[in-house]
Amino acid sequence: MKALWPTRTLAEVCQIKPPKAEVRRCVTATDLVSFVPMEDLGIDQKVLVPKQVRPVSEVVGSYTYFADGDVLLAKITPCFENGKLGIAAQITNGIGFGSSEYIVFRPGPSVVQDWPYYFLSRESFRTAGAESMSGAVGHKRVAKTFIKAYPIPVPAIPEQQRIVAILDEAFDGIATAKANAEKNLQNARAIFESYLASVFRQRGAGWMETTIGQQVRFIDYRGKTPVKTESGIRLVTAKNVKMGFLQATPMEFIASDGYDAWMTWGIPRKGDVLFTTEAPLANVTQLDTDDKVAFAQRIIILQPDASKLDSAFLKYLLLS
Repeated sequence: MKALWPTRTLAEVCQIKPPKAEVRRCVTATDLVSFVPMEDLGIDQKVLVPKQVRPVSEVVGSYTYFADGDVLLAKITPCFENGKLGIAAQITNGIGFGSSEYIVFRPGPSVVQDWPYYFLSRESFRTAGAESMSGAVGHKRVAKTFIKAYPIPVPAIPEQQRIVAILDEAFDGIATAKANAEKNLQNARAIFESYLASVFRQRGAGWMETTIGQQVRFIDYRGKTPVKTESGIRLVTAKNVKMGFLQATPMEFIASDGYDAWMTWGIPRKGDVLFTTEAPLANVTQLDTDDKVAFAQRIIILQPDASKLDSAFLKYLLLS
């Protein structure tokens, strides 16, 4: 931050949470507007172009309002720490609604819209925000007072535009690097799978033939679909289970007070193996948290007898 740049608070340079009264002046209850659930808000994706539309009457009551050019920031863990953030663009009828877990910033005349976006993208901001969080484990939120009072440098508009142009060029470089990294990852994955298959073909001394059913407890939540909520206990479905890792998005929840009633077929433990049975078939990973997690839709949880079968060994066996 330049020493001579004036400093303001975020609340002074942005309108935070624009009022929904604006909506009623622009559209009717039956008009379509953009809708952005939490899973559609990206990470390292500057421009947010909504994929869904809904009638105003369905969203105006309980969802967060935003418009073209507004900056959306996820306020709930782990979405905040992961950097879910974007500038709304190409909004249907100029109006959008989204998760109640968004904070909406409308840049004022002292800043260009890209300036708050890049400022909020900084790791130091996320670190400080995470320290201000409050709430139960699994759904902590950044404090409103922290957001409103957080200081932001405000250079002259031409200087902001100059810096934004530099950052845009660097941001494009990130996209190129990601594409190259994805290609390298695919090559590395092919090598890993070849080695993995050879490991389990070459049986060592003391290996014992058995069946998975003899060594594992199956917890099966297939076919069950809970009522989803905007926050609460994290819900993991087949969409989160990838080959070898558990993906944070889409971030879905069930009500905290409904957890015990829902999880009647068994409670998973950290390290349990997750196996998808369709859409996609046979993705395998391990549960990576001690937090309460709910399961549904196309997942079987494999809970080995730890005295006989190591969970990580089972994961790699299934991956082979």
